[in-house]
Amino acid sequence: MKFITLISAALASLPSAVSAQSVFAHFILGNAGSYTETQWQSDIKLAKAAGIDAFVLNIAPPLAGTTSIQVANAFKAANDLGSDFKLFFSFDYLGGGEPWAAYDVITLLKTYAPNTAHFKYQGLPLVSTFEGTNNIGDWAWIRASVPGGIFFVPDWSSLGPGGITSELGTIDGAFSWDLWSTGATDMTDDADKAWKTALGSKAYMMGVSPWFFTNLPGYNKAWVWRGDDLWHKRWQQVLDVKPAFVEIVTWNDYGESHYIGPIYDDGIPRAPSANAHPYVDNMPHDGWRAMLPYYIAQYKNGGVAPAITVEKVSYWYRLTAASAGSTGGVTGNNCPSAINLGGYQQCADPNAVVQDKVFFTALVSSPATIVVQIGAGAPVSFQATKAGTNHFSTPFNGQVGFVKISIVRNGATILSSTGAAIQSQPASGVTNYNAWVGSASSQSY
Repeated sequence: MKFITLISAALASLPSAVSAQSVFAHFILGNAGSYTETQWQSDIKLAKAAGIDAFVLNIAPPLAGTTSIQVANAFKAANDLGSDFKLFFSFDYLGGGEPWAAYDVITLLKTYAPNTAHFKYQGLPLVSTFEGTNNIGDWAWIRASVPGGIFFVPDWSSLGPGGITSELGTIDGAFSWDLWSTGATDMTDDADKAWKTALGSKAYMMGVSPWFFTNLPGYNKAWVWRGDDLWHKRWQQVLDVKPAFVEIVTWNDYGESHYIGPIYDDGIPRAPSANAHPYVDNMPHDGWRAMLPYYIAQYKNGGVAPAITVEKVSYWYRLTAASAGSTGGVTGNNCPSAINLGGYQQCADPNAVVQDKVFFTALVSSPATIVVQIGAGAPVSFQATKAGTNHFSTPFNGQVGFVKISIVRNGATILSSTGAAIQSQPASGVTNYNAWVGSASSQSY
């Protein structure tokens, strides 16, 4: 009877309508097994400089061992920095071979929810998940067992917006993992709007991701989804949807190629049948962080553009034409194949999903000309007609060589950057569908 009373009281006290503007980055704790406190502090400083408010620590069971050690290291690093950068948990119910036991979730939250480095909303510790729909029944007990309760925003994307409506009594909001388009199409925010409508007054946490490519046969994963213009366009969709929170996917998931943090060698999957080094090594993504302070400030300011004191360019592309090498078993979409056991989408040609282009975004304080040159090819000019971000792309058109990009105004070069060379074919014979990302600014970034 006491247990039932606790649950009833907890459900009755669920927070109501929310209004928040915080940005988080999904962090795969399993890729930080050898992190030191110094490494944690380095990543925290980089994330904070980009405007990110917290790392969402994706953790899979068991609670003991490396997970326990690195959670402690992360919180110590955040505490020792004394900054307002925070951490909170995304309990991964699919990544550990078994779901989380409710008592382990309770133990972790009781330990870290009171910590000053734990992110809180409306005075409550924010808690999320990666799936876990078979354990929905655990959360009333978990909520009742954590002193003061929790602000619960799970990712139960498999339920869809229609299915989440039956769980509104359990949650304070929801996060959708629907972050990439299907096939040779661009991502829209239609699904985000459906989620937000289904949640009503509860919080919607919208996901933003720049890319997706994986080729890890040992994990039954080898597919590509369209990235291309996604990083810039998704932030414009954030302004349209106006979610309570934004979660960037990810800081450090190297195996799926959507990392925006620095490459950490020990965090890259390296098992013989699941080796991501061939497509991650020497493929930095730090340049995607260049625009984040602007994107995030604009989101937090309700769409009002912040003042521009530093002009920047961020640019990205693959290092060969898609058809220059073999697919290596990679499919377009997560569809049934010899590698993608359990794939659920219709197969597409991976070389049709991606576009052979250089994509670039210029942040300028006033109109300017953006000049792009591939190798010895003729320079191509684009007009940035407004202050703020201006996004473009230009096709390879068979050109190879280093990619040079410049911002020019009134005949003067404001900034210039040269990126990795586009090759006629991949050295391994297998196409790398990952992106090389660069950036430059009118002062050091």
